Amino acid sequence: MRIATIAVLLFLSGCATFQEVLALRDVDFTLDRVADVRLAGVDMSRVQTFGDLSVGDAGRIAIAASRRELPLEFQLHLLAENPEENSVSARLVQMDWTLLLQDRETLSGTFANETVLPPGQPVDVPIGISLNLIEFFEGNAEDLVELALSLAGQGGEPKDIALRATPIVQTSLGPIRYPNPITIVSGRVGG
Repeated sequence: MRIATIAVLLFLSGCATFQEVLALRDVDFTLDRVADVRLAGVDMSRVQTFGDLSVGDAGRIAIAASRRELPLEFQLHLLAENPEENSVSARLVQMDWTLLLQDRETLSGTFANETVLPPGQPVDVPIGISLNLIEFFEGNAEDLVELALSLAGQGGEPKDIALRATPIVQTSLGPIRYPNPITIVSGRVGG
């Protein structure tokens, strides 16, 4: 009798785990917005074109570019929505990611803030990004400012942005890592 009870409990636990994994797999991740874009410390939300830069800001960017250290920092906000039809909340505990700009891999990182994704409720998943723009893109300071402006949604030609990620979901049996990365965000920003 005890063996049968244990078997039933393991089976039910396995079903719950399976439901949790399926719930995360059904979560729809989209690019919500890019915010707080800074290039060499210059807030790009107040700039429309390269010509709008103050002399001080243009100088800061030029000096950083001449040192081959042009830091670009921003918040990439994902919108995660667990379908209303799911009966369980998805619990994202970690997500390894790789950022692609213009189809070029730039850098990788880990999102490690446990996030509960209740059925039918969109949830903001903010990822802080910081990279040396010169390591990944060529061009003069004006070209690189245009890329930053596109990311900030302030102008410039539209740019492709994508995030390849491997989510880890917490289950009743412990954390389970997706076997293969998925592209959860892909879109064009700027323009």
